[in-house]
Amino acid sequence: MNDINLEKTQLPVALITGSARRIGAVIARLLHQNHHQIIIHCNHSLTEAEQLASELNDLRAASALVIKADLSTSQGCNELIEAVLEDSGMFKGRLDVLVNNASAFYPTAIGDVTDSDWQQLFSTNLKAPFILAQGFSASLKQNFGSIINITDIHGERPLAGYSVYSMSKAGLISMTLSLAKELAPNIRVNGVSPGAILWPEADEGDLQKQQKVLAKIPLTRMGAPMNIAQTVLFLLKNDYITGQTIKVDGGRSL
Repeated sequence: MNDINLEKTQLPVALITGSARRIGAVIARLLHQNHHQIIIHCNHSLTEAEQLASELNDLRAASALVIKADLSTSQGCNELIEAVLEDSGMFKGRLDVLVNNASAFYPTAIGDVTDSDWQQLFSTNLKAPFILAQGFSASLKQNFGSIINITDIHGERPLAGYSVYSMSKAGLISMTLSLAKELAPNIRVNGVSPGAILWPEADEGDLQKQQKVLAKIPLTRMGAPMNIAQTVLFLLKNDYITGQTIKVDGGRSL
């Protein structure tokens, strides 16, 4: 094996779920800049995922790949685990970092909640991160790896009209604590809790709604996806932090 290929096999490998666009893509780019090999997961946004992989591979050859999977089902989660751990794959089954970023978000007003809402929101936002953490635990343990869960401030301060979503994120915050205890000392588990970073796509043109949100933020402004990505990177670099969820919300949770 030549020196270049040897160096690539020694670089840490990071899987970021839901990383074709928005916050996940920014996390992928920043970790790539900081010498990680990147596995881009997507479900619906395959074109964007492939474009991102091409961008990263242009910067450093054979440094990014795409895996498509539906994380709202156990089968989809297991297919992703199997694909990542494939010994004959680009990264030889190695995994050092799992970022559980994929998330479902939509309103669930009391009186209108269906079984399908429970299935979609809890499966994607809570069950999938657990299945992935469990499935990758052996590989992560071998590499003294890290799990970062992207939670939400509404996991602690529920958002009216989004009860099921808020409960699913509360569960993810609790899961971060549980896994940090259970997977120590060889795997660290932390969370990042975003506030107003990107408007939901359905609210991008609703200026009145946006102003109401901004009025509740002590810093009186939106955050940026890079604020989340930088916090993820900080948690990966600081090897004496586990079981913590850091709020990145401009003070909104005060």
